[in-house]
This record gives sequence, C-alpha cells and structure tokens, in this order.
Amino acid sequence: SNVNIVEGDGTLGVPGEAPFDGIIVSAASPKIPKALLEQLAVGGKLVIPCGNLFLQKLIVAERKSDGKIKIGESIGCRFVPLIGKDAFN
Repeated sequence: SNVNIVEGDGTLGVPGEAPFDGIIVSAASPKIPKALLEQLAVGGKLVIPCGNLFLQKLIVAERKSDGKIKIGESIGCRFVPLIGKDAFN
C-alpha cells in the first residue's frame, strides 16, 4: 500500500483524490467536517473523535448504498484538537 502525505487544512480533506473507502481523523472536532463526509465512497467509513476540547466520543460514519450517511457513536476518548475551517479555531 501507498501513503501520501498532504499538508493543509485537514477539515477540507483531499477532494482531488476522493472518493475514499476510509478516512481516519486523529484529532478531535466539535462536529464532523462536511467536506470529509462528502468525500466518502459508497460503503466508505469515516472515524473521528467528536466533542469538546476535554471529552469526545469516537464517531463512525458510513455512506450507505442509497447515498445516505449512517452515524454511530462508540467509546469515550480524548484527542488533541483538530484545527481548521470546519473544526476548532
């Protein structure tokens, strides 16, 4: 497998490379960035810690075959903040 490193605002994703089968965000966001959901392929999953600066829940979002997004909540966690246009300032 290949790994590409892209420097920039992580809340915007990488639209030129989309759609993605999986997106893992390793910093906490107050909400799921819309751009990341838009870049999920059908059947693709996004894992992201969402909440405030002190406590988050691990969220798993999946794009279903009808194009809708199913969101599930998992365990409590604590990550560093995600900084960007669609996250913390």
